[in-house]
Amino acid sequence: MAPKSRSIMSAPATRPRRGTRRRSEPGETSSQRRQALLNIAADLFAEQGFRSTTVRQIGDAAGVLSGSLYHHFDSKEAIVDEILSEYFTSLMATYESIVEKADEPSVTLRNLVKAAFNSLDEHRAAITVIQNERGYLNQFPRFAYVADAEAEVRRIWTKVLDDGIASGAFRDDMDTTITYRFLRDSLWVAVRWFTPSGRLSADELADQYLKLVMSGLEKPDPWAANPDRPLFSG
Repeated sequence: MAPKSRSIMSAPATRPRRGTRRRSEPGETSSQRRQALLNIAADLFAEQGFRSTTVRQIGDAAGVLSGSLYHHFDSKEAIVDEILSEYFTSLMATYESIVEKADEPSVTLRNLVKAAFNSLDEHRAAITVIQNERGYLNQFPRFAYVADAEAEVRRIWTKVLDDGIASGAFRDDMDTTITYRFLRDSLWVAVRWFTPSGRLSADELADQYLKLVMSGLEKPDPWAANPDRPLFSG
């Protein structure tokens, strides 16, 4: 079961700074106000957690009465639902476009890693909520798609790893399930400290990460390991 389909609305040209009140601009459409509220809620969820953030705090940050939020969302859960489903819809579309190219497994894996790092800023709230609030959200049937989406992501990554072993590109003594979990967790934890305005961009950070992990994944070249080995025996 794929994540629930959502129309992905573009964010306003400028987003309010965290902790500042935002008031509706003259001529602003309902869809623009709705997206602005999503952006503000996402920042608060990422900063202080989903359960710790109240509807009133979202309203205060947006410069509206908390009751006004219910014109756009029926609950706080509905807000995070949209944030999560937008994340998974975007992520799955990106991953599927990468694997459809049918590149060599090592190239595909590199592109998946770069896509994951590039999602950290835009979808910071979604990734943080999934990490911290998964157990809480599991009690709501509306979030059943989260587990389904995560299973599909796991399937995509482990298939790339399996294909790499089958082709001889990756070492054949690794457990692909454990390897995937290591890659996922080490990528996701970066959401807690990575900032696009920092010293390294998302792509540069991905390159540093790949230098660390690919040497462990790729099958050693026997000729590189023993350059003095004779080309021919006998």
